[in-house]
Amino acid sequence: MKKLVSILAVALTCCVIALSADLFRLAGLALYTEQYLAGLLAIAMPLLFLNVPARGGREGRSGPVPWYDALAAAVSFVTASYIAVRYAALSDLVSRRPWDGLLAASVILALFLEGLRRTLGMPLVVTTAGFFVLALVGGLLPGDLAARSIPLDRLAYYLAWDSSASLGLPLKIVATVVVIYNLFGQALFKSGGSTFFTDVSMALMGKYRGGPAKIAIVGSSLFGTISGNVVSNVLTVGVVTIPLMKRVGFRAHMAAAIEACASTGGQLMPPVMGVAAFIMAEFLQVPYSQVALAATIPAVLFYVALFIQVDLEAARSKILPMPADQIPKVSSVLKSGWYFPIPFVVLIYALFWGGYEAETAGLLATAAAVVFGLAVPFRGKRIGLRDLYDMLRETGLGVLDLFMIGAAAGIIIGSLNYSGVGFTLTLVLLRLAGESLWGLLVLAAIVSIILGMGMPTVGVYILLATLVAPALIKLGIAPMAAHMFIMYYGCLSMITPPVAIGAFAAANLAGADPMRTGYAAMRFGWTVFVIPFLFVFSGTLLMEGHPLIILLDSVTAVAGVWLISAAGMGYALRPLAVPYRLFYAAAGLFLLIPLEALEIGRWINIAGACMAVALLLRERGMHRKPAPAKD
Repeated sequence: MKKLVSILAVALTCCVIALSADLFRLAGLALYTEQYLAGLLAIAMPLLFLNVPARGGREGRSGPVPWYDALAAAVSFVTASYIAVRYAALSDLVSRRPWDGLLAASVILALFLEGLRRTLGMPLVVTTAGFFVLALVGGLLPGDLAARSIPLDRLAYYLAWDSSASLGLPLKIVATVVVIYNLFGQALFKSGGSTFFTDVSMALMGKYRGGPAKIAIVGSSLFGTISGNVVSNVLTVGVVTIPLMKRVGFRAHMAAAIEACASTGGQLMPPVMGVAAFIMAEFLQVPYSQVALAATIPAVLFYVALFIQVDLEAARSKILPMPADQIPKVSSVLKSGWYFPIPFVVLIYALFWGGYEAETAGLLATAAAVVFGLAVPFRGKRIGLRDLYDMLRETGLGVLDLFMIGAAAGIIIGSLNYSGVGFTLTLVLLRLAGESLWGLLVLAAIVSIILGMGMPTVGVYILLATLVAPALIKLGIAPMAAHMFIMYYGCLSMITPPVAIGAFAAANLAGADPMRTGYAAMRFGWTVFVIPFLFVFSGTLLMEGHPLIILLDSVTAVAGVWLISAAGMGYALRPLAVPYRLFYAAAGLFLLIPLEALEIGRWINIAGACMAVALLLRERGMHRKPAPAKD
């Protein structure tokens, strides 16, 4: 059975590569995209039931496969294969609902929910089932919420066979782009990329105060460009950085919070962001490179704020740099792994200047990583055929939860659109906000945080993109800003208690209290709460506008982030009293406001700059003043 699991995992990854490279069509196999997706499900779902036990979890099965899981694997294979073969004939028969299509639909939907439960737990299952039920009773909803009630058999048939439901956009993105970038990450890791990035971070940051925490920030930002997955970031980078942070003096919950926050930023950091960013590009019908470009300044501000707070925390707590004998030399690190940046150069060129689709760019970058891994040894070791096999296998096993997310997202979107509940909920949100843009933004932020508790970012984003983004756009917000706003607040689900998956994973590594870690991570990640409101009112932070205005807003934003971070930490060049913390916060807020966000934005920035200069001159004077002599 283990061999069968390995074969299925490798086959899943190879089929995704073939689909992304359009090899099936080149070989003369011209099918609907939904048929290809159903064919991939015919591999992924049996693999899930054979590898993931009924109790759930990511670690995989350790014992024999019970009969009911073997049966579920066989049934899922037959059902998904039947949908792939019969899709062209049965997809347009929603009104007639032939018995074989309805039976296949009922079975596959039930298996989707069970697979979702095993890989991601009950919260997303309950949410998906809730929207399914909402479509069944849409006509019974009160007042403005009233939509259409869809009969059970009609809804089930539609969700399984229609191209805008379970076999729709989210699953397509997962089955092409996301799997390819997971494979890219595996190629880099197998060739030693994770070690190289950790060493680079240590060489650059180890000699500064609080060095291990800064290593976590740099390492997680670099790692995030590969994985875009918070828990993966935490477990891969945090296993090195969290013990180092604790060893030099950071408290356990602080070390865990820093790592969780740094890893969360991986979903926001171009060139490779989280799954939600790829889906956003499809929602907006723009190239992924445009989304990555828009996300650059907010992501930089996020990491700048985190870096500053860590530095101030180290200064306040008198945390020293790492011992010199534990810090590698930059020259030796770069000499041993000089070729690791090349796949990123290939990726960035293909995305931004080559005009390639995201999945094609990912394939080219993966090919570059594999070629260098085969040809050039890192620390005396090249990747071999066994490593290539392991890459394919681990990629196939690692994306099973993403396939289930894609299917669940399609069910949610299909239920909302078919019943019209999505449209009525959008209208209700507008009325609750009183047609006020500020009111709607605050409401959207609250809804995002509540929905995000226990749900992955991509699930939250798809819900909000369907329910909230249309309302934001209707009130005049640019589509890119509206979708970026909800994605940023969706990311907060990873560090927002009471259910903060990223913070809890880091707390487990650090042996810290999960809730305390979550609240500390929220404090370190304060920019995610603030910056979305800023780029809604001014596109300069999303790279839209005159280059000079973009540059000015970026510089003042960095200064504002430093001042607010100092106010939050209660430390600048020395500890700050409460009144001065308020002055720092006010000056920082004035500098954060973009020039074009308000009519008097320029004067607000000037006032903030004058306050900042006065405060820093005072701090420098107090810092240099000698202590009074003792008798």
